[in-house]
Amino acid sequence: MTMWVFGYGSLLWNPGFEVAEEVPAKLSGYARSFCMRSIHHRGTEEAPGLVLALDEHDETVCNGVALRAAPGTEEATLAYLRERELISSAYLERMLDISLEGGPTVQAVTYVIDPDHVQYCGGLPLEEQAQIIAQAVGGRGPNYEYLFNTAQHLTALGVADPDLDWLSRRVAAITG
Repeated sequence: MTMWVFGYGSLLWNPGFEVAEEVPAKLSGYARSFCMRSIHHRGTEEAPGLVLALDEHDETVCNGVALRAAPGTEEATLAYLRERELISSAYLERMLDISLEGGPTVQAVTYVIDPDHVQYCGGLPLEEQAQIIAQAVGGRGPNYEYLFNTAQHLTALGVADPDLDWLSRRVAAITG
């Protein structure tokens, strides 16, 4: 069984599992945005940070990468991802069709936001996002590191994300 995982945020630069192949990919019907309050990894319950999630939106496409788990590691990879991504049940695990660059459409394990979850915060103005990201710190470090790493990796992949570019510049200005 071939197992693909769609990466659009921290999975781009920290998959945490053995990747046999990485291919640019697109997911239709979802937008990458800082629409999830982070109370574990990049913030706390008292001072939540923000992390990226896939928010369902018609007529949108999210560019990311398809990560193929190394053969024989599929079960361990899925267990790892569930422990990492489903820590507070704000993400929903879905098998969604993604289009591989120059190739076929495949099904991939994809983590999307639950818009009914208390951590959902879609539609925050970019300035408010920047202020939160500049100050929040969680178990995996400062929230701004998450933003900067993701933005840098998207740029390296040739993926334009104007909101992340603006947030990176603004948060850099705030944090000095």
